[in-house]
Amino acid sequence: MEQSKYLGTSGSDFQGLDTFPVDPGVQEITMTSDEVTALCPVTGHPDQYTVSILYRPDALAIESKSLKLYFQTFRNQGIFCESFAAQIARDVHEVTQARAVDVWVTQKPRGGIEISAHATAGE
Repeated sequence: MEQSKYLGTSGSDFQGLDTFPVDPGVQEITMTSDEVTALCPVTGHPDQYTVSILYRPDALAIESKSLKLYFQTFRNQGIFCESFAAQIARDVHEVTQARAVDVWVTQKPRGGIEISAHATAGE
């Protein structure tokens, strides 16, 4: 098995989503974080998100520390909630080649409005 870029290291520079071989019996994997931040592309104000990823792996799973660092790359990027969901779905699908990827992104209320977006990749 290839050595993880992140697991067991103190490194914090994002070098790409890291994967590892998943047991063939695993049908679905869900990963959720409520500590995701990006910027509103119009106002530049920070938006806070909860992101949930559900994927049906073929052979690879995402290593969680690399996912945390991946999310941190959006901290200073301006992106709409809807585009954020689609970007995550594409990126997870590209690195895992999962059979199907579903991503839900919920922007925590700012100005009294909560926004949720669902995006898919694969099947």
